[in-house]
Amino acid sequence: MIKNCFLSLLLFLFTLHLTIAQVQPEIIPIPASYKLMEGEFLWDSKVGLIKGDFPEQGTYLQQEALRLLGVTISEGKSSAKSISLRKSENLSEGYKIQIHSKEVIIEAADEEGAFYGVISLLQLAHAAEVKRDNLSLPNWEIQDQPKYEWRGVMLDESRYFFGMDKVKQLLDHMAYYKLNIFHWHLTDAPGWRIEINGFPKLATVGGIGNESDPNAPATYYTQEEIKEIVRYASERMITVIPEIDMPGHATAANRAYPEHSGGGSERYPDFTFHPAKETTYSYLSQILREVDALFPSNMIHLGGDEVSFGNQMWPKDPQVLDLIKNEGLNGMKGVEDYFFERMADTLFQMNNKVLAWDEMAGANLPKDQTIIFWWRHDKKEQLSLSLQNGYSTVICPRIPFYFDFLQQEDHKYGRKWAGAFAPLEDVYDFEVNDYGVKQEEESLIQGIQANLWTETVDNEQRFDFLMYPRIAALAEVVWSQQEVKSYAGFLNRLSVHLEKYKAEKIYYFDPFEPNHHPEPVYEP
Repeated sequence: MIKNCFLSLLLFLFTLHLTIAQVQPEIIPIPASYKLMEGEFLWDSKVGLIKGDFPEQGTYLQQEALRLLGVTISEGKSSAKSISLRKSENLSEGYKIQIHSKEVIIEAADEEGAFYGVISLLQLAHAAEVKRDNLSLPNWEIQDQPKYEWRGVMLDESRYFFGMDKVKQLLDHMAYYKLNIFHWHLTDAPGWRIEINGFPKLATVGGIGNESDPNAPATYYTQEEIKEIVRYASERMITVIPEIDMPGHATAANRAYPEHSGGGSERYPDFTFHPAKETTYSYLSQILREVDALFPSNMIHLGGDEVSFGNQMWPKDPQVLDLIKNEGLNGMKGVEDYFFERMADTLFQMNNKVLAWDEMAGANLPKDQTIIFWWRHDKKEQLSLSLQNGYSTVICPRIPFYFDFLQQEDHKYGRKWAGAFAPLEDVYDFEVNDYGVKQEEESLIQGIQANLWTETVDNEQRFDFLMYPRIAALAEVVWSQQEVKSYAGFLNRLSVHLEKYKAEKIYYFDPFEPNHHPEPVYEP
């Protein structure tokens, strides 16, 4: 009897699984609204492309259809079938797709919407059934727009450097999932990864070493490489935001130019910039001017976190003590805030917004020029403080959005927090409203991002294993409305994406067969 009940339950769940798959378009993130019509569009070699108001997005469709699908699309209307991109006055954001038997129409208000419509069409085609060597796309009507403006991924390359090709591959997948912010953590204690012409030793000396080998040859991005990454991202509707960490996490910079060091602790030597030397501020201002010239985002992240790890020399430094007295500062946190506010002023003079981790939620920064990143999931009061102080806020708590955390209990090499880690389902099920955000504060939530810190990520296999497919779950969290989300539906749609990862030789975590790919070893 128990066995029969169990079999019946399995049959019910399998039927539910199929039903969900049948009524959802094969798109991640799932669109806001969709309707399946009768008929199909057979995508063959005779299909013509009408780029209309969106020539760049049309070209991207041609390039990616060839790369991902092996399909060539010729520009110009075909007598038989066509794909058309059109500007719509009826849409304020997002896109609309109408698939008919003879025509696919993508409508959008702007280039960004048209791009996301192209992405959805590519995903539908990637999942399409092949009939007589043609791709069979069901006739869908889809209207879609993002839930959040900020849909981000952060990559730490200070601890381990991955290089242009890996970053471009990540940007390709961000575009495929409609993610639009690439937060690039380029400086920290282990290494400085960006060329600064005015201070060349930052790269050539500060770029030496990584998390496990302090003597590893210098690795960094030249300014020309930075420009290429920014250009590549822009083609994919992705904004690149650099992080130049201060006043802590400055060990690599201080190795290059020790005269600006504010000291550190036994565990974190030379961890801080000196907060009481005027030369420190002019030095960092020159660096930020070069950084600003490379990144058109008008946003620079200045870190501002974990300063207490290495500010033990500050209370013993006569110059710091004079600073406290002369400026009427409240202890070491007051010094930290003073430093940060001065460097923020430098950014404001360049028409940049300042971005900071949640340690700065109580600093005296202008609300319209500041974005706070809430990362300490165990300190919900910092999220509340940021919102109470009127700061635009990005949500990126360690649990579940630090992707270096374990994905399942028996994994060995990632991180946990009091036993907690970040499995795929927890990423997918995350809801900001579970954290007590008041209705009047909801407009301050800019969005969500995942952060890949690389203390335990010393090779590309581990990078892939930790990023994929959690990046797909992140996409649905930041784009799709709660009422259209379903973890079962997500898993149905995910299977096609795992095949895509496999074809691209990405060493992904398989939630259906967790032991299919063993966890890659971290060997520091």
